[in-house]
Amino acid sequence: MQQVIGSAGRRGAANKKRLSAGIVRRMRLKCRRVNGFNFKQTFKEGSKMGKRRFLELSVVLVVSVILAGCGGRECRESNKQACCVQKTIEPTKKIMLWNGKDFDGWKLFAADPNVDVRNVWSVKNGVIRCEGKPNGYMRTKSDYAKYKLHVEWRWPGSAGNSGVFVHMSKPDRIWPRAVECQLQSGSAGDFWFIDGTDSPGSEKKILNVKKKTESSEKQLGEWNSYDIYCRGNNVRIFVNGVLQNEAKETAVGSGKICLQSEGTPIEFRNIYIEPL
Repeated sequence: MQQVIGSAGRRGAANKKRLSAGIVRRMRLKCRRVNGFNFKQTFKEGSKMGKRRFLELSVVLVVSVILAGCGGRECRESNKQACCVQKTIEPTKKIMLWNGKDFDGWKLFAADPNVDVRNVWSVKNGVIRCEGKPNGYMRTKSDYAKYKLHVEWRWPGSAGNSGVFVHMSKPDRIWPRAVECQLQSGSAGDFWFIDGTDSPGSEKKILNVKKKTESSEKQLGEWNSYDIYCRGNNVRIFVNGVLQNEAKETAVGSGKICLQSEGTPIEFRNIYIEPL
């Protein structure tokens, strides 16, 4: 009997040892993904304490890393609070923000939470179509800084209203904190500064700055191009190659990029950023 108990005890100890080793291996893999974590040092310190205590701390650490380590990705949409620090991207080469086939990398937002955004935004033949109602936007999930943004748009029917937001920051709402580059027919090139983005310390909820020259837009139904240069806190707007506006020393210099839904059907294509 004593021999049987001894054998069972040795098997139990061996199982615990394998369990401990497995947790340590998983902890090592997880911790390698966390910047600044010194696994070797932690392991050495663990050898100085009781094995059971070290095993308990190891489990806590693994769970903490899994819950907190977003790795720079967009936080889950259901999470109302930030679960990670969003890394701002400064392009070093041309980046196609829209892949030409779906909304991968974008979030679709509508003012009415009961509306199916897939009925507002759609893709056909390499073109994004926005129905214009209800108000809202499609936005990048990532933040960007120091870039040239290229966007092409046209009005498939009647003239209407829309806009391109740069340096947008959450939370998502109808008029988010951002710099709007106007797309209203005949006014493309105007600025709308929303929620104090016009200058540091500004308390203005909204400020409109008209374009510099006469409209350089094309006829209804034809494709127009926006080239928006964002360098630090300066923004310059070109409509079909014509400089229409320039803002200096804005209160924001990075953020998400949005295409607006605002009342009228509009189409977009060929959306990309390039380094400055």
